[in-house]
Amino acid sequence: MTDRYAVVGNPVAHSLSPQIHAAFARQTGADLEYTRLLAPLDGFAACISAFHRQGGRGVNVTLPFKLEAWRLATRRSERAEQAQAANTLRFDGDEIFADNTDGAGLTRDIEANCGFAIAGKRLLLLGAGGAARGVLLPLIERRPTALIIANRTFDKAQSLALHFGRWGDCSARRYEDLTGDTFDLVINATAAGVAGELPPLPADIFAPDALAYDMMYGEKSQSFIKLAVAHGAAHAVDGLGMLVEQAAESFFVWRGVRPQTSPVIAQLRGQS
Repeated sequence: MTDRYAVVGNPVAHSLSPQIHAAFARQTGADLEYTRLLAPLDGFAACISAFHRQGGRGVNVTLPFKLEAWRLATRRSERAEQAQAANTLRFDGDEIFADNTDGAGLTRDIEANCGFAIAGKRLLLLGAGGAARGVLLPLIERRPTALIIANRTFDKAQSLALHFGRWGDCSARRYEDLTGDTFDLVINATAAGVAGELPPLPADIFAPDALAYDMMYGEKSQSFIKLAVAHGAAHAVDGLGMLVEQAAESFFVWRGVRPQTSPVIAQLRGQS
């Protein structure tokens, strides 16, 4: 019997997840169907319940439902619990297990695919919303020498730094207080580039041989990448690799098998 999975969001038509998981299924010989589900903004729980009743085995969750997915769960992984957001749900009988694979996907892409070691580096994370919250614990676990969270609303950044500071050293700054400091790794976890409102970064923020990383991919990432290159970043990449890596982690959560990601990333890069 074919196992059914889906990605749930609003909007969701743009999602590459069906293509990614189809490739994983071919690799692993899995008999599965993976579709997109457009949930009404006020109907996420009902959408999940219906899919579960119809035999669904699990879902990926995208914007704007990650917090609601976390709340809906009956059991959560440590990384989902600390992020207070979930991008992966697995149905085990009547139980809904929640996980957050975003941070694992991000760190794996940066270290394995970009060849950039996070340990011992100075790291700047831009943004203090759900995207930042989902990746902070895995980033801290990589042991950078400094992890600074910068955000337009300082209180939000400070709240995150206080929450995650129990696992490692991290602190909050206002954008204007970054002047005179440099970082080896700058990660954009904001959606500012989509609206044409890029973070107001000082021109000398990037250390020599620094990596600039935008968690979005495709056209949505280009504004930040162009800004980073103009400010002297030695390397600048989008989040397509993160998308594939977090999908592979979700696949592992569902099926206990971790597929190869490199050929899928190469395939998607070739199509863009």
